[in-house]
Amino acid sequence: MTEFPLINATLFAGLGILIFIIAAAILSKIVPVDVWKEITQERNVAAAILAGAVALGLCWIIAATMH
Repeated sequence: MTEFPLINATLFAGLGILIFIIAAAILSKIVPVDVWKEITQERNVAAAILAGAVALGLCWIIAATMH
């Protein structure tokens, strides 16, 4: 950490986004269906809500560990 709060915030935000992208990629490989296809082509609202809830959950976990 540096003594400049703006640099610290930028570093932690970038690290959090990077961790989220990695976690989302791993999760999309684990799930047996193509979630993006279900949301866009099949217009599956339940899949979209589930994907949003998973994204929020991952973000809350990452934010809590980095805080």
